[in-house]
Amino acid sequence: MRKRFPSLSALSYGTHWPTGKRIAIVTSAVAVLLAIAAVVALLTGGGSRRQAPGAAAPTPTGSPSSTEAAPKPSSGTGSVPPPPQIAEPVAYAKAAAQMLWSYDTRNTSRDQQLVGMHAWMTGESAYADWISVSGQVPDPVLWSRMADQEQHATASVTEGHFPSAFKQALADDPSAITKAYIYVVTVNGKQQIAWKKGGGGAEERAVTLAVQCRPSHDCALAAIAPSVTQ
Repeated sequence: MRKRFPSLSALSYGTHWPTGKRIAIVTSAVAVLLAIAAVVALLTGGGSRRQAPGAAAPTPTGSPSSTEAAPKPSSGTGSVPPPPQIAEPVAYAKAAAQMLWSYDTRNTSRDQQLVGMHAWMTGESAYADWISVSGQVPDPVLWSRMADQEQHATASVTEGHFPSAFKQALADDPSAITKAYIYVVTVNGKQQIAWKKGGGGAEERAVTLAVQCRPSHDCALAAIAPSVTQ
């Protein structure tokens, strides 16, 4: 049987979030509303890890970085695309999800991957949860094993939408969004994974993102929520 190797986004999909700042990243979308409690409950959802479907389940061991500091400048960003100039939250979230589900260890180092991903983040430190994003990247040892197998992945997005809890909270008080202009968006799609000697597989993907889109500014990624809402 052909050995399967791990997909990037399958690893630590939604690690446990501590209280305080990390929860505030998502709840800031409808801050100062009593309705936030319902949104937080749905978005934190116990912080359970999301594993890849059995069709491409990882076999190597290793933990992704859950405390990754902001990356230092690197020699380029490899295969990671630059953030697009998009001012609409759903469109930006779809582009961000596609970026997160795509990688190429054949021409991109782990440091380059992190630098490229960090470029998508909001520059407002009060709302940027880099740990939730960098936690998608395998640790250095596992990344090296993936590179040995020339593992790479492409992704396609099927749809993106505002979760019902977010829409309801926003409808209850439309002015709440004006504090941070952070929108919660759920994106669904598919990831195609391949490695040398013809190995490969496909996985369905879903992720909920917190995206900041201030008026007259391009959007930026704020955080990855630990669970997918409807």
